[in-house]
Amino acid sequence: MQEHQLAFDPIVEARRQWESHWGAGATAQMVAVTSIMRSQQILLARLNAALEPFALTFARYETLMVLYYSRLGELPLGKLSDRLQVHRASVTNVIDKLETSGYVVRIAHAHDRRTTLARITERGRQVAEQATRTLNGGGFAMGALSAEACEQLFQVLEPLRRDAGDFAAQP
Repeated sequence: MQEHQLAFDPIVEARRQWESHWGAGATAQMVAVTSIMRSQQILLARLNAALEPFALTFARYETLMVLYYSRLGELPLGKLSDRLQVHRASVTNVIDKLETSGYVVRIAHAHDRRTTLARITERGRQVAEQATRTLNGGGFAMGALSAEACEQLFQVLEPLRRDAGDFAAQP
């Protein structure tokens, strides 16, 4: 719970103000976006707190897990960027931190001198497993929502992600 809890829902107040000034045309979209953005802040803070004992942030955890699940335990940095859907500079920064922690090493590509691979270390695998047990045990910080509500949320947001080009529509 927040230290300075408000006596009112600020998004409900934003809705009231929005409708008063702009009408109801985009109010539903505005409160949805605002709710998603605030929820993202809450989740990121909770997940980062849970991962702190492992010297991980959620971004580092996601990267570690992509490497953990990869067939050879290694991927080119560019492919990591694509899979994580983040800018290449962000991947470089995350790999730097994971490397400092001993969870990942950079290696040269066997056939392409221009490509650098990130490879998960044995320590990285151990930490990935421990961190995953912690996140699973805490319901990925989604405890206020049932599993059914989480599944519904996933389904509701899927068209937005597809429309953004995150993935191709399935036949």
